[in-house]
Amino acid sequence: MQTRTRFLSPQKGLVMVASTVSSKQQQGALWLSTGAFTVCFAVWTIFAIIGIEIKAELGLNDTQFGLLVGTPILTGSLVRVFLGIWTDQYGGRLVFPLTMLASAVSTFLLSYADTYILMLVAALGLGLAGGGFAVGVAYVSKWFPQEKQGTALGFFGMGNVGAAVTKFVAPFVMVAMGWTAVAQIWAAALAVMAVIFFVLAKDDPDFASRKHSGVKPKSLAEQLEPLKHQQVWRFSLYYFFVFGAFVALALWLPKYLSEVYHVDVKVAGMLAAIFSLSASLFRAYGGMLSDKYGARKIMYATFGVSMLCLFMLSYPSTDYVIHGIKGDIAFSTSMGLVPFVITVFVLGFFMSLGKAAVYKHIPVYYPDHVGSVGGMVGMVGGLGGFVLPIVFGVVSDLTNIWTSCFMVLFALVVVALGWMHMAIRQMEQKASGIDARSLPQFPEMAELHDPAKHAAGETRVLEEWKPEDANFWEATGERIARRNLYISIPALLLAFSVWMVWSMVVAKLPLIGFDYTTDQLFWLAALPGLSGATFRIFYSFMVPIFGGRLWTTLSTASLLIPAFGIGYAVQNPETPYIIFLVLALLCGFGGGNFASSMSNISFFFPKAQKGNAMALNAGLGNLGVSVMQFIVPLVITASVFGAMGGDPLPNKEGGELWLQNAGFIWVPFIMASSLLAWFGMNDIADAKASFAEQSVIFQRKHNWLMCWLYTGTFGSFIGFSAGLPLLAKHQFPDVDVLKFVFLGPLVGAISRAATGWVSDRWGGGRVTFWVFVFMMIGVVGVMYFLQAGNWWGFLGMFIFMFFVTGVGNASTFQMIPSIMRSEIPRLMPELSKQEQVRQAEKESAAIVGFTSAIAAYGAFFIPKSFGSAIAATGTPMAALIGFFIFYASCAALTWFVYTRPGGLLHSIERAPSAKLATA
Repeated sequence: MQTRTRFLSPQKGLVMVASTVSSKQQQGALWLSTGAFTVCFAVWTIFAIIGIEIKAELGLNDTQFGLLVGTPILTGSLVRVFLGIWTDQYGGRLVFPLTMLASAVSTFLLSYADTYILMLVAALGLGLAGGGFAVGVAYVSKWFPQEKQGTALGFFGMGNVGAAVTKFVAPFVMVAMGWTAVAQIWAAALAVMAVIFFVLAKDDPDFASRKHSGVKPKSLAEQLEPLKHQQVWRFSLYYFFVFGAFVALALWLPKYLSEVYHVDVKVAGMLAAIFSLSASLFRAYGGMLSDKYGARKIMYATFGVSMLCLFMLSYPSTDYVIHGIKGDIAFSTSMGLVPFVITVFVLGFFMSLGKAAVYKHIPVYYPDHVGSVGGMVGMVGGLGGFVLPIVFGVVSDLTNIWTSCFMVLFALVVVALGWMHMAIRQMEQKASGIDARSLPQFPEMAELHDPAKHAAGETRVLEEWKPEDANFWEATGERIARRNLYISIPALLLAFSVWMVWSMVVAKLPLIGFDYTTDQLFWLAALPGLSGATFRIFYSFMVPIFGGRLWTTLSTASLLIPAFGIGYAVQNPETPYIIFLVLALLCGFGGGNFASSMSNISFFFPKAQKGNAMALNAGLGNLGVSVMQFIVPLVITASVFGAMGGDPLPNKEGGELWLQNAGFIWVPFIMASSLLAWFGMNDIADAKASFAEQSVIFQRKHNWLMCWLYTGTFGSFIGFSAGLPLLAKHQFPDVDVLKFVFLGPLVGAISRAATGWVSDRWGGGRVTFWVFVFMMIGVVGVMYFLQAGNWWGFLGMFIFMFFVTGVGNASTFQMIPSIMRSEIPRLMPELSKQEQVRQAEKESAAIVGFTSAIAAYGAFFIPKSFGSAIAATGTPMAALIGFFIFYASCAALTWFVYTRPGGLLHSIERAPSAKLATA
């Protein structure tokens, strides 16, 4: 196989073609460089093993030990920029051997150092081995075309496995011969490798071409010119985590394992090597994935999984003692050695993918400055390996918590992920105003460079979205909008299921040995509503900031936390009440999703179909409550997951209950829905808005008025859903109420999805007025049948109210776009007509989210009202009277502000073209 490599000479503006490069030459350069880098890395991380004995020999504290371990990393990092530039200027065949020889001399002299200061001095020279990375990147990248550089650099980066070699071999050499022998043997190996490289290596094609043509290399100023770009420093932050944290942990883990898990140095070294292996060997695979699927996707996966792993690793081993009513309740949390090793292996695996993905970016963005940019990114990453061990030591000394090192890394990855996503969103926003095909040719951007797909809008980010344009809507818009809607609906259904699952779990807790009072149970049933409503306030602003695709994925995946938590907590009747309170609050993640989901879908559809689309999304999403109330009673009676699901607990009414299945049953569906959202949904570039831009809604009086009305509709739906199981069980103890209560939310969800057209036809304001009149009638009916002790009448009236709330949920949301389209021209007359429409759409989406947040507090107040009324008077009548008064105020407000003659929507909803004007 023959390839031809082209080079650009900036000085002369000429393209020169180097001599033909064979595949054999490419592979030879790659294998030789990888071998050299492996030896360099083994020397560079030598203190991870010998540092333990040096620490004991010199009596160093954690901070001094961290400085000693990090000093070689400092040198190896700081020299990377200059070594990368010198490689571009003088060729890797010369620079690489000289670097290795200089490090070998310092490593050998280290064995004769007998004081802490002398060891620090020797460590500075030893650290030159780490600079070999910048040399290798600049050298290897010149041998391969752009489409193969990710794989090539990923394979070269496998030289990180040298850290594992040191951890596997050095402990045995140190035990047998002492730490000084380790330094001498490693120095000899590095010197031999330097000679082998110089003898066998060839000049890279770029350097050979310049020597042949006599073209001078770029000056130092020209080489450093790209470093002024913010993008370079962003790439550097990524590498600070994926590489710097890898080096830091490679150095820190042997000590961590020996101190925390009390294993000897040989076992600690071998276990730490598992992390080093996973963080090194798979780097080549990361390069292949980056070439095939795109570096951006790999970086998202790296940061996302790393964040999850570090969250688990950060939690310290803790013993809890709660002074309960009947005595102390003690339990503990800790991560055993085996789970720890597995978790750090997974962490290392994704770090290895991320290291390759970072360096996939550099030859694409800076093909003529790989040495300087690669050196700078490598330098900052290497500095992470110097700074972080010191930070680990200092934080450990200050906090006296072993897991504090993982807490530091968790905060770091959160910052890196946030900055990366915000930068990508800004780039996509800019692309909406230019030819997106001018963006870099990354695999994940291939669809942007495909004219057919770009014109058809078949990209993850929709730069132009014109749903009101009939031709656009018919050609491509409707298909894309409906795909996003169909993916959003199951995600929202799962969110409602997890949000309200607690109401079913709470009703069963007393049957399996949890001795809680009625008021405590109502508190547990109410808390998801409180947290869900609070989350909605923030979620309602997230889609324009982060993008609907990412936010839907993350918010759906977050449901795994309460799902798993419920599954584990209910298996032990001695689980403290405080744990259940926390889990109840975490179930609120599901409640928050509604605000962002509705805001996201509102951007996709034209005005004439917005009401029906949002009704479908909300109505079928609301169906999750009924689905949950139907499924949970079934799955808790059988061992659905076998031994993996845990043992059942005896039921006081007879038989056994697998109550943990109420949480576990949603896990596979949440995972599938999260993946479907990530790979199937789109972002709309024009939908971007900062929080400050959206916060204008707090100045709109109709935002607050609609909060009141939507609390009367959706707040009632979700509040009755949360409170009805316990209320019915309390009032009708002889009836198996859990077999029937799912009917109410089922009817309410279906009515919302099926009656959106009613508001589109007659106007949301008029429909909303009659909704509240019927709600008042429903409350009177419930009070009547409660006093009569009639279960079927009681259930029938609640089902009637659920139906009415569904109609009202659709009608109130239909009112919001009509209100804002009427108000914006008056409030912002300086805007053009098109800008007014866009502003109305953005404010409508924000109001939809915010009103849903406020209304969701009904999930807290309604169950709590029932509980408080029963605790105070023995019956729920006081709460029902309060609901009647509230619905009367909603009906009066709707009539006075919106539907009476002279009201804001009166003329719009009664115009001959009302159907088109208000839909």
